[in-house]
Amino acid sequence: MKFLDRLEEWLVTLLIGVATLITFIAVVHRYLSGYAIPVLQDWLLSVNLSWAQELTIILFVWMAKFGAAYGVRTGIHVGVDVLINRLDDKMRGKFIVFGLLAGAMFTGIVAYMGAHFVWENGAHYALYKLFGLDLSDVLEGPTTPDLEWPTWIVYSAIPLGSSLMSFRFLQVCFSFVRTGELPHHDHGHVDGIDEETGVVEVNEFDLDDNLHPHDLKNKMIGSSDSGKRQQGGQQ
Repeated sequence: MKFLDRLEEWLVTLLIGVATLITFIAVVHRYLSGYAIPVLQDWLLSVNLSWAQELTIILFVWMAKFGAAYGVRTGIHVGVDVLINRLDDKMRGKFIVFGLLAGAMFTGIVAYMGAHFVWENGAHYALYKLFGLDLSDVLEGPTTPDLEWPTWIVYSAIPLGSSLMSFRFLQVCFSFVRTGELPHHDHGHVDGIDEETGVVEVNEFDLDDNLHPHDLKNKMIGSSDSGKRQQGGQQ
């Protein structure tokens, strides 16, 4: 399972990273092409990036589908559990199991219907062509406008991502039945930033850096008054 977890995380990271990079390059290309810079402008205008928006949308769709499965595993999805938390532990557990199984069933149905759609949208043709079978009664399927990729490849995110999401629902359900715990994500925590432990004492009156003359005078008067009060206390 750890291999699948790491593969899922790396896939989501790679998809959003590539989409962000392509978007950045396309924006820079668009703005620099408007400046009359000799040689550079001609070269930029010769570079065709009309496919960048379409590819970015495809990458974000795939990222969203697999990111949803990652969210189920880590408990990052937001849910309304006000009523469920008011129930006793036994009844609450039943509702949680029912919700997880319902999620697994729903995403499983979406995966099945998505797989059927992908098959009829061109995957059938691609598989038959790969093995050299008869293609007379098989439709080739459409392609995307800019990249001219077979759309069945793009739509494969639906059955693949939904299947993984259904598996994650079952995984979380099994873990809850066995341990009674659900995955929890702290939305206030930022990965990579270690939280400081212990109490840090800060003296807000300590102004040792770049003191102005009036600050220095006030500090000296404060120190003098403090010394007088200490002497008075000793007496």
